Amino acid sequence: MEIKIVNKSDNDLPAYSTELSAGMDVRAFLSKPVTLKPLERKLIPTGLFLEIPAGFEAQIRPRSGLSLKKGISVLNTPGTIDADYRGEVGIILVNLSNEDFVIESGERICQMIIASHETVKWNLVEELEETQRGAGGFGHTGKN
Repeated sequence: MEIKIVNKSDNDLPAYSTELSAGMDVRAFLSKPVTLKPLERKLIPTGLFLEIPAGFEAQIRPRSGLSLKKGISVLNTPGTIDADYRGEVGIILVNLSNEDFVIESGERICQMIIASHETVKWNLVEELEETQRGAGGFGHTGKN
């Protein structure tokens, strides 16, 4: 798949770290370092602008190492970039640790996955077909 991208940063384009990676690393594009205090959230610019084809989205997800080692996550996970959005890709990071975290320009801050999706047309009905599960949810298949 080929996607048009404008890169106004001085960073490399999003890239896969390994041959079988699902997500591409995305980097921060900052004029100066940004400090995230504990439980603080900030929108981090990337300098990237995408033209995603219809029927696809870009999903933004945390980097597992950054989450485990530093407590840094993407707040609205997964974030969605719709096919008709043409603004700069911004990443909402949150510091879930108890220590300040400094983000430097060029630092890998999240992963981007391109995924297909369907457009739904609702079929309004009076009732739904029965299933074995029925309306059970929120742990109903757990302990007896």
